[in-house]
Amino acid sequence: MTPSRLRFGSRPGPQPDLHRLVRTSASQWLPRLTAASLLLLGALGSASAQSVYVSSEKDHKVNLFDAGGKLQSSIEVCQRPRDMKASADGRRIHVVCGDSNQIGVIDRAAGKMVDRIPVADSPEIMALSPDGKTAYVSIEDESVLAAYDIASQKTLFKIKTGGEPEGVLVTPDGKTAYVTSEDANVVHVIDLAAKKVIKDIKAGQRPRRFALSPDGKELWVSNELSTSVSIIDTASRSVKATLKFALDGMRASDITPVGILLTRDGRTAWVSLGRANHVAEVDVASRKVRRTVLAGKRAWGLALSPDESTLYVTNGLSDDMTLIDTRSGKAIRTVPAGRVPHTPLVLP
Repeated sequence: MTPSRLRFGSRPGPQPDLHRLVRTSASQWLPRLTAASLLLLGALGSASAQSVYVSSEKDHKVNLFDAGGKLQSSIEVCQRPRDMKASADGRRIHVVCGDSNQIGVIDRAAGKMVDRIPVADSPEIMALSPDGKTAYVSIEDESVLAAYDIASQKTLFKIKTGGEPEGVLVTPDGKTAYVTSEDANVVHVIDLAAKKVIKDIKAGQRPRRFALSPDGKELWVSNELSTSVSIIDTASRSVKATLKFALDGMRASDITPVGILLTRDGRTAWVSLGRANHVAEVDVASRKVRRTVLAGKRAWGLALSPDESTLYVTNGLSDDMTLIDTRSGKAIRTVPAGRVPHTPLVLP
């Protein structure tokens, strides 16, 4: 019996040229595959290029991680590094060192600290002017906001605040600074040109950090000992709303909000809840908590990836960092981050 022949269709006749079919099909799908591959490679390259810096207070180092939380290197810096800010061109990182009373300057390309700017005793949090030329630092021991010229390393001026100043935020126009006073329970509104406090806004107990809405109309303030966030109307300079947090089975005294940030579209706020070991995702419009996500012990500092798909949370008492998928609201992984990690800083 003659074996049956594979046919393309039911009619007898000349068979198609398989080689030509393959060439024709390839000419159609190969450019599409190549384009798709390039897009994928671009996305992977972008993610791999992302750098996550974490200051470790007790190791006196800034640890460098890739986007997935893998440790790349450790940079020796000044004593007790805390807050960090990138220079305007992104080439350098300024890190506040609380025990050596300095701002350490890290050259990212060299991977080391290349300079030290002397500051007053016990610096806490820092903000840079929009042009990156001036550092505004809360000085705990002196109860002042101090301004330093980064190039000359000279003190420009100091403005008296309430006791234990902490959070510092400078508006995008560079005209106004907001400073929290943990002792006075107020937010100072400072006119930087006039170099004076022009308004004190009563917040909750022990106000800590800030987040400014993209349109500049709302200032969110975390209140560590009030289990709350105060939402300030920047036009009237008054509190317009207060958001309280609660977790099932947990005492209010263990819910201690500190870290806070808003997404670029202004629709979502993320708040670290300190000793509650969770972070809260808040719907800005409704002022309601969408969900909470378990992190490590004493969830503290917060940073978002450039595409805002990953939230990095430093956990001060478990010495680690939790990576959270913001879309699913689930922790991806937790990685060691040095002893008492303070601030995460994500840079391209």
